[in-house]
Amino acid sequence: MVRAAILVSGEGRRMRYLLDSAFFNEIDNLEIAGVVSSDPEANALRSARSANVPAYVVDEHLFPNTGSYGLALLNMLKDIDTDLVILAGFTPGLGPAARYYSGRVLGVFPALIPAFEGVPEREVCASALNRGVRVTGATAYLADEVGRVGRILDQKTVAVLPEDTPDTLRERIFEEAEKELLLDSVRAFCAAAKPEPVSGTPEEE
Repeated sequence: MVRAAILVSGEGRRMRYLLDSAFFNEIDNLEIAGVVSSDPEANALRSARSANVPAYVVDEHLFPNTGSYGLALLNMLKDIDTDLVILAGFTPGLGPAARYYSGRVLGVFPALIPAFEGVPEREVCASALNRGVRVTGATAYLADEVGRVGRILDQKTVAVLPEDTPDTLRERIFEEAEKELLLDSVRAFCAAAKPEPVSGTPEEE
């Protein structure tokens, strides 16, 4: 069973979608080890606790730099016996945790990487509208050893409509692209980690 930690910093919309998917057994071989927030006031914490999911805080404001924060985060992830890290609107850097969990950190970005790579997520849709792009979307990826977008797993496009605002575009990207990419990526990781069935024992002579 893959034990996943979901990292959050705010509302936790992606987290809630994953928790619902896990509750309805839509992801085989997955156990939610816990939700870890960088903000003790994040609404995501209340949502996790309401769903009876263990919720923890590693407050980024208590640490002087990404390195020390990442070390504290790493210790937390180890403490809850994490196999897979899922970024769900998590804003701090991962520091040493990214290297330790290399190849085991999944995320979704609300643009077609490399487009708008490096732009904060909350600004991506406004940037897309300002640039006048007609097609955007989302990208599922594995984080690299410093926590940035690494290997691209999949992408899904979303049309930009003439009447779009940053809020309406962000909502459509989530509904039409992010949810599917996130679920498929977690499913694929868990399926790959599932042990091969043991073959039957030979019949006794």
